[in-house]
Amino acid sequence: MTASSSIAYIANQEGLDSQALLSAAAAQWRAAGLKAVGVVAENNDVEGACSAGFLRDLASGERFSIQLDAPPAGTTCHLDTAGMEGAGMGLLAQIPDADVIIFSKFGKMEAARQGLWAAFAAAVAAGKPLLTTVSPRHMQAWNAYAPAALRLEGEPAAIAQWWHAVRAAAA
Repeated sequence: MTASSSIAYIANQEGLDSQALLSAAAAQWRAAGLKAVGVVAENNDVEGACSAGFLRDLASGERFSIQLDAPPAGTTCHLDTAGMEGAGMGLLAQIPDADVIIFSKFGKMEAARQGLWAAFAAAVAAGKPLLTTVSPRHMQAWNAYAPAALRLEGEPAAIAQWWHAVRAAAA
């Protein structure tokens, strides 16, 4: 495992609750005394292409609304760029002291250098272990951003194996 594989992702797919996997990993790491920071998405039963209603800060529990009341003309996506960026900006102060960083996903906003982009860039620049998810439609942008990132299967054992390897490489 190379140093660049401290960045890992889970490819989102039908039937996989990747946010539950991220939440469970964060809870396990925090229970072990590690400083796991970042955000996970919480759905709000919104219809359409984008169903997340909130991002929950793992350290504070604060919820950030990322849902517009109505999608902009010509789209079915309810994501609120300002809400996403607000959540990301709140993470910038947490990143330097973090042991591991979890971001809900690298999606269309991040591909366009919006949303959580600044937080992704700060985490990578700090050399912190980073775990996220990526949907198939944004895989090309993700691979351009993090070409050496390690793809994980969507299961707790794969996350645990990655974390063990990252810790071993750091020792």
